[in-house]
Amino acid sequence: MRKIQILLMVLIFGITQLHAQQKDIPVSQLPEEVKQVLNEYLNILSTSADIDEAADRFLAIAGGGLVNPEGTALRSSVKPYSLKKDFDNIGFYKVPAEISRVAKTQTGQSGYGESALAGDWYKVYIAKKNGGQPAPVHIVFPKNHPTIKSPKVIQGGSF
Repeated sequence: MRKIQILLMVLIFGITQLHAQQKDIPVSQLPEEVKQVLNEYLNILSTSADIDEAADRFLAIAGGGLVNPEGTALRSSVKPYSLKKDFDNIGFYKVPAEISRVAKTQTGQSGYGESALAGDWYKVYIAKKNGGQPAPVHIVFPKNHPTIKSPKVIQGGSF
């Protein structure tokens, strides 16, 4: 019984620490480069003729776990699942983005190998056209990466 209590306390402490690292910031404090990548993502989704074109264009702003370890291609599961979901549902969201909330994590890591990114992680919530529940787009602004200096979308499929 004592072991279970200790395990529960450790689990609760860990969850609390994860939530403590993330905090909302004013939309005005979102770096312009992050906002540009967000709007580029929405533009790709809303103007591409099909999912194949969207995938080709998306590779330039995708990072972390969305790309292979070398960063040269999207992971095989990205196009048929998360990118397709966002591509199919972009019509429900305002383009350019109307940002309703921004949550920032001081450090975060996404991906593997040469394409792994760590840095400031922004969860940017964008508004729906009809005023429904906003959806997050996860973007990381890399720190100390030898080659990747600009923000990258690191998670999709929330639309």
